[in-house]
Amino acid sequence: MTAGEHLRQAVTALGLRWMHQARSKVGGNMRRTNSRFAIVAVLAAALGMSHAADQLDTVRIASPDGYVQFEFLLREGHLKYSVSFKTNAVVETSPIVFVVDGIDLTEGVEAGEVNRYSVKETYPWRGVHSQAVNHCNGATISFKHAKSGAGYTLEARAFNDGVAFRYIIPGGEKPRVPDESTAFVIPAGSTIWHHDLEGHYEAVHKRNDISELQPGQWIAPPMTFKLPDGVGYASITEAALVNYSGMALQAGGNRRINLVLGHKHHISYPYRLRYKDEIEQVSKPAAVSGTITSPWRVVMIGADLNTLVNCDVVHNLCPPPDPNLFPKGINTDWVKPGRAVWRYLDGGGGSLEDMKEFSRLAGQLGFEYHVIEGFWSRWSDEQIKELVDYSRQQGVGLWFWRHSRQLRTPEAREAFFKRLHDLGVVGAKIDFFDHEHKDVVDHYTALLRDAARYQIMVNFHGANKPTGEPRTWPNELVREAVRGMEASRLKERAIHNVTLPFTRYLAGHGDYTPVHFGARRADTTWAHQIATGVVFTAPLLTYGAHPASILKNPGVEMMKSIPAVWDETRVLPPSEIGEVAVFARRGGDTWFLAILNGPTARSVNIPLPFLGENEYRALLLRDKKDDPAALEVEDRNAKRSDSLAIELSAGGGFIARFSKN
Repeated sequence: MTAGEHLRQAVTALGLRWMHQARSKVGGNMRRTNSRFAIVAVLAAALGMSHAADQLDTVRIASPDGYVQFEFLLREGHLKYSVSFKTNAVVETSPIVFVVDGIDLTEGVEAGEVNRYSVKETYPWRGVHSQAVNHCNGATISFKHAKSGAGYTLEARAFNDGVAFRYIIPGGEKPRVPDESTAFVIPAGSTIWHHDLEGHYEAVHKRNDISELQPGQWIAPPMTFKLPDGVGYASITEAALVNYSGMALQAGGNRRINLVLGHKHHISYPYRLRYKDEIEQVSKPAAVSGTITSPWRVVMIGADLNTLVNCDVVHNLCPPPDPNLFPKGINTDWVKPGRAVWRYLDGGGGSLEDMKEFSRLAGQLGFEYHVIEGFWSRWSDEQIKELVDYSRQQGVGLWFWRHSRQLRTPEAREAFFKRLHDLGVVGAKIDFFDHEHKDVVDHYTALLRDAARYQIMVNFHGANKPTGEPRTWPNELVREAVRGMEASRLKERAIHNVTLPFTRYLAGHGDYTPVHFGARRADTTWAHQIATGVVFTAPLLTYGAHPASILKNPGVEMMKSIPAVWDETRVLPPSEIGEVAVFARRGGDTWFLAILNGPTARSVNIPLPFLGENEYRALLLRDKKDDPAALEVEDRNAKRSDSLAIELSAGGGFIARFSKN
């Protein structure tokens, strides 16, 4: 080793040691400390070490447990990054590229100060579990673009189950146009699950080796991949999408996946169908006024599927709700998760009297809500009030559907949400967005804000992937962005259903409108269908089956008892993407064990260590051999030392409820 190399190594080690000392002194929530990054750069220059672009060119951020590592790299004036888990690559060294008004601000840059901080907090949550954990180490790094003189900040956070990064560019009121082409280089041998944008976010995932992706293939986030050699799993998506275009992914060849903003996205069939006159507009880059803050680019990471399903990173990166609109945050009184009936997939009339009957049946089931499609607009306010009052007597609140195009102006939103509030309607199902251009993203924000002013809950359909919105806007109870039970032509539903919990649902809640006992269930059994009500996370859990069909089904007692939100979730072996999903979920003192099986019949043995010390009364629903449209119902005692031997049909399922004796 030459003397110069010895000196370089010594100075780099000094810088890393100072960074470690700075990190070790960080405590509490968002306390900051300055590393001596600039000092080391001066020392490097004094020692004659290369040119400015090569001075202390690595900044590492480690997760609190030390297993997840995020590295910013400055190489010859270019920004790069990498992500590792237990020293194994999750994202290999990849370029960070963002452009403002045509100027690449990541080429020819100089690094400045590094500020480190930590976050450690918990907060109430809903869906997968009732308390979210936000614990990470973070850093902001200042950069200056040499030619333009523009300064900006890169920020990154490392959690025990993922990483995230974003950029912040100060500015005045003059609008500027950002663009990005940051990449994610996936390790060789990784298996990925992906679908394209032709159906927007309503499509079926395919499984491929990363090497099999063809350049130009579109990928809708989250993109989940299994790392080689049993290292674990990861999934790429984004968080805190506000005042910016959404991201999709596109294969670039050589295991490279490129980030692409909304104006360059493939125009989906739903958008071409509904908005052909607006294609030119959403194909133009979007301008941002003031400071440009990109969404967080997120990589969720876990040794197992349980870690991914329980990952809080996406919503952790979003700001908490405005206390003026939500005085108790996500537990604000008028924001109430629940189960719903819906007349759309399984027959029933559309008259006022028909809808009274649906509300009556919802009350018999103990469900909290009734979702009504657009035919409500034919009724007078007096008729609507009659239905609202009748439904309220059954313990049921109403949700009304509306086309998003009818709510684009402040005046239209004000009139709609005020009318719902004044009539006693509790929620709005707003449909047909079908694109992620900034104009569409801004529409979501305006709808959530204006709905909150009138204490109206929201369900978005024809929607984009969730990016943590319910953290800021708890009145968003659910959104679609999934190929669900509405897809009547989907014949291979079994493999689809055992893929979704580990792909689409990693981004957040999804309105699949599960559970159907007719032809729509395709290659799945009744037990599989009922189990989807447990496995698919939906704080507004809208059933696809006619409520009368639910009431006469032998599994009705089980369906009546399935909650819409959970206190705890555990993904159990032998769960595997596209093969089988085994979920244990707790609501209060009651546990549910739900299994979705893919297209291959199998036998599984499931221990019950998640149960408490007490003995439980167990209600079990199994596949009936040779009859997919039937159930075997069993009532027995169970304890934590027990295990269940379960025969699963092709496309089969199983569900058990364990109630304390």
